[in-house]
Amino acid sequence: MIPKTIIEKQITGLSASLAPVTGKMQSWAEKNIFLKWGVLSRGKFHCLECSHIWKPDGQKASCQKYIRCSACGGKLKMQKYNQVNFREIEYWAVVDVCAGFQVVRIICSHKQMKKNFLPSYFHKEVMQHWINPKGEVRTLSLGTNVFSNAYDAWKYYSSLEIRPKNFENSPKYRINPYKVYSGAKTLAVLRRNGFKGSFYGIAPQMLFTALLKDSHAETLLKTAQTDFLKHYLLSHSQHINENWQAVKACAKNSYKVKDFGLWEDYIALLRWFKKDLSDAGNVCPDNLEQQHERLVERKRKIQRRQHIRELRLEIQQAQVSYEQQKKQFFGLEFAEENLSICVMESVRDFLEQGDILRHCLFTNEYYKKKNSLILSAKFENKPVETIEVALPSLEIMQCRGTKNKVSPHHSQIIKLLDKNLYQIKKRIKNKKAERAEN
Repeated sequence: MIPKTIIEKQITGLSASLAPVTGKMQSWAEKNIFLKWGVLSRGKFHCLECSHIWKPDGQKASCQKYIRCSACGGKLKMQKYNQVNFREIEYWAVVDVCAGFQVVRIICSHKQMKKNFLPSYFHKEVMQHWINPKGEVRTLSLGTNVFSNAYDAWKYYSSLEIRPKNFENSPKYRINPYKVYSGAKTLAVLRRNGFKGSFYGIAPQMLFTALLKDSHAETLLKTAQTDFLKHYLLSHSQHINENWQAVKACAKNSYKVKDFGLWEDYIALLRWFKKDLSDAGNVCPDNLEQQHERLVERKRKIQRRQHIRELRLEIQQAQVSYEQQKKQFFGLEFAEENLSICVMESVRDFLEQGDILRHCLFTNEYYKKKNSLILSAKFENKPVETIEVALPSLEIMQCRGTKNKVSPHHSQIIKLLDKNLYQIKKRIKNKKAERAEN
């Protein structure tokens, strides 16, 4: 993209003035971001770090997941397969300050390994995030191969180019580096807002942006509520504003939330019953699953007893809106042996599946979620789990069975869904193409 505005031209010029990633930084990355690997081939251990070869002491040693190299002393993770070449790819970041901008430089590193040879490395800076003191961010990145199924299939021969403002919605923007190079330089305003050098597993660009423009993120960091901070930033949840009283109650009482998705559903139920969300007795239950189930059952009984006629009318009205939003996904079904996954096409299906699996699929009106696609996983034509996929990122937000627990088929369901996410992506692209034509 050609820089057109003043800020785009400024950032492009500043990017060209940045010092290249140094050999010292690359050496640090080679030692700190990659695993050390080993492989068993023809009855001998091969260290892919120092190329040492030795025989195992016994049959038990050859079955271990990790083993210690007898030459370099490295703890080696054993490769499952005996291949000729092995490759590992990791991201790391350099955090710097330039002309009043907070800069996060993302580097993609490749480690190429082969038996009897020392590993070789390749490093390439693939993205730069430029964040001003107001929390506004613009990104430069390499081009990617649009025909690849991977969103980060970089064209390493291309140059860094300015990206549109809506690049923040791209999964490439949310790439989280495995480690950040030590000695990070940060803006004074970030240190004032609570940043002390730790990222807590959050991508630096996302943490910095939140700290500069979101007072809730600043408060969570300063009060050491990093679990809540990590959840709200990594899950892209928009519930932090409406749940803020409950979050503060949890912080005051040092309440640890183990399942944020279930807890947020529980808070939504409390709000429906008009309970006080600042009361720790309400928002900090000892048994979250039990209390959640109790409120779901209570809400279901009230709905059926008092509003059965209105409920039927609501389903008819909601069906029209639901079809308008999700019609392009109707007919999608993935099957494998006795397992199938299909898009839920009727609001009545939400009610029935919620009843069968005894969860809040209908009571919390999941059919109204514009940025979610709800699918039903069935084993031998019987519902076993309900799946929520975020749109358009295609992240699996939830996959829950009876009483919000996983079913015995959970891992098989996830694998089947992962293999077919491209079909959902294809429907999204087709819809965009239709809109463009109209």
